[in-house]
Amino acid sequence: MTKLKLGPLADDKPVKVTVELPASVHRDLIAYAEILGRETGQPVKEPVKLIVPMIERFMATDRGFAKAKKAQRAPSRAPGQGSGNA
Repeated sequence: MTKLKLGPLADDKPVKVTVELPASVHRDLIAYAEILGRETGQPVKEPVKLIVPMIERFMATDRGFAKAKKAQRAPSRAPGQGSGNA
């Protein structure tokens, strides 16, 4: 069995996405949907529905993004406040 990064898709309300893909990416998206359907036993009727979970998975596993996001959310300290070790 092939180890894919995506698992079965959640049955969710459809979301309309408009995006222009290069032909090679579109072919790969269709191929991915076919392989995923075989692996999970749940055919993917609309390969475009893979885009959101792929983006979510990509962002969830991007360590640089997670670090930057965490740093962005961290409260900034006023100058001179340090860590409390004076």
